[in-house]
Amino acid sequence: MRFCGIDLHSNNSVVVVTDETDKVLVSRRCPNDLQKILALLAPYRDELTGIVVESTYNWYWLVDGLMAAGYNVKLANTVAMKRYDGLKHSDDETDAAHLAHLLRLGILPTGHIHPPTERALRDLARKRIQLVRDRTRMCWRCRTSSPGRPAVCVSSNAIKRWTAQDVVALGLEADICLAMQTNVAVIAALNLEIERIEARLLEGAKLRPDYARLKSIPGIGEVLAIVIMLETGDVSRFAQVGNFASYARCVDSARYSNGKKKGERQHQERQCLFGVAFIEAANFARRFNEEARRFFDRKKARANGVVATQGAGAQTGAGELPRC
Repeated sequence: MRFCGIDLHSNNSVVVVTDETDKVLVSRRCPNDLQKILALLAPYRDELTGIVVESTYNWYWLVDGLMAAGYNVKLANTVAMKRYDGLKHSDDETDAAHLAHLLRLGILPTGHIHPPTERALRDLARKRIQLVRDRTRMCWRCRTSSPGRPAVCVSSNAIKRWTAQDVVALGLEADICLAMQTNVAVIAALNLEIERIEARLLEGAKLRPDYARLKSIPGIGEVLAIVIMLETGDVSRFAQVGNFASYARCVDSARYSNGKKKGERQHQERQCLFGVAFIEAANFARRFNEEARRFFDRKKARANGVVATQGAGAQTGAGELPRC
């Protein structure tokens, strides 16, 4: 039995093949050329139990190519893997060997390999969420673009429709006015690009029957339902509701020892773009649904607006999807 780990980089990959005793049989750095990697693996083809590829930003071509060649490919969830902090030496070769080692032991944390036919639209949906988040930031900057003065008390929904003339009407100083007009121009550009992406999503992806109930959740319309569907894929890959809630970053994240909080997961994990989709749905829900608004008001009275919105996101979204 042979096991293979591939440490994937932007322009090269380190390929390591090991046996059932973790002895390294091959360790070579290859350019990111599928044919060269296949040629390196060819002598071990019949004995390879599987190939592990790191889940980096550029894994599509390698995973698809290896699977098309008939190999059993696993996508490693790098966030869930943590090596011993006391290691004196670590490099690409040892990282690739570690992937093969986890595969041999049967304890490799894996990621979902999304169907190639849906990946482009899924990435486009992620781009939409990213632009929506950027637009929200620009709206906040419009409120606070005047240092030393009270924030502008206007809703984000109203700011999205502002023009340069609306900013002039505020009577701000010339330099502050110019800064805010710049923000408004960026918001207008983001509005246009978000609309273009949403039109493409509605054209290219149709809501599958098992996801139709998403639209019954307050705050989720056709576009957000498609975004959630594309990001989720086959919902049966989540064993329980809690697994999906965790994937959507709708659960608390903390580490405790001896009854004391020692830390949280990394900030970028908490800010997963998928979780932002549920926050967006929560904002729509609290604006247009009376029950969601009452929940928001109760939560806000005990905490603050941000926590209340996040709670509404978990309340209206993550607990519903696995029942669809």
